Amino acid sequence: MAVNTENLYLSVDQVARRFGVSKDSIWRWKRNGEFPKPFKLGGATRWRLSDLEEWESQLICGFVASLDVDALMVR
Repeated sequence: MAVNTENLYLSVDQVARRFGVSKDSIWRWKRNGEFPKPFKLGGATRWRLSDLEEWESQLICGFVASLDVDALMVR
């Protein structure tokens, strides 16, 4: 059975672990508008997993689009 990521929300600790960065980095990305918008749930800040996955997919596409494969080839 597939999990509906629209209903899963992550704390800043969980988001930081997911991306391998500090909590300060997550707050900075949010402040700079470089990160999905969080939600307030019961007074706590949470990010929807589906929004994070969408953001990740855009990063991967951006990386692949700018990757110079010829430069990586060992000759």
